[in-house]
Amino acid sequence: MIDATTAPYAALLLRITLGILFLAHGLTKVIVYKPSGTVASFRAIGQPPVVAWLSMIGEVGGGAALIVGFAPRYVALLLVPLMLGTIFVVHGRNGWMFANKGGGWEYPAFWTVALIVQFMLGDGPFALLPSPGWV
Repeated sequence: MIDATTAPYAALLLRITLGILFLAHGLTKVIVYKPSGTVASFRAIGQPPVVAWLSMIGEVGGGAALIVGFAPRYVALLLVPLMLGTIFVVHGRNGWMFANKGGGWEYPAFWTVALIVQFMLGDGPFALLPSPGWV
């Protein structure tokens, strides 16, 4: 049974947590590795520079949008392909555990499921621009 009193706050907590994780991950690419280092890292795994830029923009922009609540339900859904790419292109070949060399795919898989749950739950309270309703 869903507790209708606390469920919206669970969605808010999930939204902010996902936003912080994406923002931290994206800012690491931008501030620590710098865009040139991130592009070089993506090239090393056979990806074109545009994928590195889409990753940085998606993680920083998507994380910020989730935190402030800018259409968060749909931002979460838009981030799912980014995480699936992470699984199938980067971490999938490294095995299940993220502790494996190069990081396995279990953490990105969990992150993907959490994004889908966010989409299914909705925005939660205090969204700056709530997601439009179902058409």
